[in-house]
Amino acid sequence: MGARTALRNVADFAKWKPVYDAHLSARQKAGLKEEHLFRNADDPNEVLLLFSAEDIDKAKAFIASDDVRQTMAKAGVSDKPDFYFLR
Repeated sequence: MGARTALRNVADFAKWKPVYDAHLSARQKAGLKEEHLFRNADDPNEVLLLFSAEDIDKAKAFIASDDVRQTMAKAGVSDKPDFYFLR
C-alpha cells in the first residue's frame, strides 16, 4: 500500500470542503482513504491531504481524470495541486 499527498490552495475552504466531501465515493472507488486533512495555520485556504492508496497506479489515473479536474474547478482549487506518491 502506498500513500498519496496533495497540497493545494483553495479559494475559500468553507466552499471547497462540501464539494470535496461530496466526492468521497469517487475517491473510495479509486482505492483512496483519507488519513489526514491539514490546513496551514497561517493560510487556512492552503490544504494538505494525506491518503493511503490500495494501488498507486490506480491513484495516479484517478488524479489525472477529467472528473477530478472538473471537481477541483467546481470546488475553487485556485492552483495546480502538487501530488506526491510515497512508499
